[in-house]
Amino acid sequence: MSINRPSCRRLNLRRRPVIRTPSMATHMRLVLHLLLLFLFAVQEVRLVCVDVDSDKEAIVGRTMKLTCIYCMKREEISAETKVEWSYIGPDNRTVLIYLYDNKPQEPEDVELQWKSRLMWNGSKDLQDLSISIQNVTLNDTGKYICKVSRFFKFDAFEHSAIKTVEIDLTVKTKASEDTAAKYSEIMMYVLLVFLTFWLLVEMVYCYRKISKSDELAQDTATDYLAIPSENKENPGPAVTE
Repeated sequence: MSINRPSCRRLNLRRRPVIRTPSMATHMRLVLHLLLLFLFAVQEVRLVCVDVDSDKEAIVGRTMKLTCIYCMKREEISAETKVEWSYIGPDNRTVLIYLYDNKPQEPEDVELQWKSRLMWNGSKDLQDLSISIQNVTLNDTGKYICKVSRFFKFDAFEHSAIKTVEIDLTVKTKASEDTAAKYSEIMMYVLLVFLTFWLLVEMVYCYRKISKSDELAQDTATDYLAIPSENKENPGPAVTE
């Protein structure tokens, strides 16, 4: 007498390929790389020389920057540069108040009005040749002249170039209200808040989308493993009439 043993069903432990979506860490690294690239681009933009006019209104007791820009081409960076800052007061007398000749310095015979009140505020590449007046007084009203001389030496000849910038400075006891500047500042803060909120929304959206994709892939793999191997490999016999 034969005994029919119950057949043991084997589970097929082989997993079918599961398409994996990028993880949240991958998306975060991508966002950080984009931010670093943006910061690098901003830094590169800041290095570009832009010829801008100087402010012409100073306030008593504050520090005033007299802007003098002389942009150079790439091949001119090795040029020798000399700068002379002069002042013309109400008496129409021209006075040398500051100079740059290999280094920033005050003239030896500088008048007492300017002594120890002027500071070099230029750049290392000598494209910005500005100076600053400390503790501005009403007597500082007048015309300031920035005279820049560049000397270029080539193999066969020498060349020089001169640029003059004039600034008519007016000193006031109280600053005038600048509506345009306040409006621009408000718009800048609004834009920063909007961009920050948009970035947070994008990060939350990506996180939810990735989490949902991972859960769906995991559920699909679990359901596939739970199906007996006989049902996967040996489908039922075809029905005939």
